[in-house]
Amino acid sequence: MDEQLQQQIESLIASSNVFLFMKGTPAHPQCGFSAQVVGILQQQNIPFQSCDVLEHEAIRQGIKDHAHWPTIPQLYISGKFIGGCDIVTELAESGELKKLV
Repeated sequence: MDEQLQQQIESLIASSNVFLFMKGTPAHPQCGFSAQVVGILQQQNIPFQSCDVLEHEAIRQGIKDHAHWPTIPQLYISGKFIGGCDIVTELAESGELKKLV
């Protein structure tokens, strides 16, 4: 990944305490997994910012390399990669997600 893309991704992650790379937008998710993570964050009243990777192909590919994680959505809290839909769901069910925020 080139340095400019790396900086762009890091800037996005740093722009909010909770940042979600997703397919679509929070108002209009474009996949079930993204919709599930958005639902969890909203249900737990966790404010977040997001990036629609469907509109940014370079970010869509770059974020997979950045996190060493092959799927989207990807959730970051305090600049740290947390995981995808399954991990976020498990953290929410155990009560750990709120503690991370």
